[in-house]
Amino acid sequence: MRPFLLLSIRSEQAAADDEHAAFARFLGVEQDEVHRRLLGVDDVGDVASRLDDWSGVLLGGGSFTWSDDAATKSAAQLRAEADLVLVLDAVVEADFPFLGACYGIGTLGGHQGGLVDRAFPEPVGPLSVTTTEAGRADPLFAGVPAHFAAYGGHKEALTRPPAHAVVLATSEACPVQAFRVGEHVYATQFHPELDLAGLHTRIDTYATHGYFDPSEADTLRAAGAAVEVAHPMTLLRNFARRYRR
Repeated sequence: MRPFLLLSIRSEQAAADDEHAAFARFLGVEQDEVHRRLLGVDDVGDVASRLDDWSGVLLGGGSFTWSDDAATKSAAQLRAEADLVLVLDAVVEADFPFLGACYGIGTLGGHQGGLVDRAFPEPVGPLSVTTTEAGRADPLFAGVPAHFAAYGGHKEALTRPPAHAVVLATSEACPVQAFRVGEHVYATQFHPELDLAGLHTRIDTYATHGYFDPSEADTLRAAGAAVEVAHPMTLLRNFARRYRR
């Protein structure tokens, strides 16, 4: 069995470990079947040339923001983005199974010529997502209702999708919640790996990263607990069922 590869941008250990465990849990595989590499730190030079070593490539979220001025980005972020561009070049060319969560919207969207900016941010917590007609027909969304709750929170979003992309989900606050390039390359703005416990970990970890006022942490936890989030994880189960080999 070929493992999945999780590309992570989380240097915060608690959030990184929770993300890794959550992806494995909702893919429905053992955690050792999801190999993790930290972009900007670990060597990923072999990924683009050896995609066939993996069942699929996953990209997690974190505090990097694709659309920021390069002059404001850390050396680790610049290296992470340079490495990620090489991976995306190969993934898109091969139409290789890929799913990027949150940061994936900015990176894949920007890489493919979309407009990524800060016009449509969303606060940390529950989101209301609606699938498009194309989304309802897409295998990744099989078993997902037309309207569902998810967890998210982001500073940037995809204001204009790439011309050749297929928008799969949207929301009132954010026009692109999911899209596809080709047949097998996906990105979501919401987090398909995030449950309530994971949301609490993210709130604790990123309280001082500019997503919200730290004094609002308890309010955000309560808001997250008030909504049942059960459907986004189906995307990961579908991804694993379709591509695990």
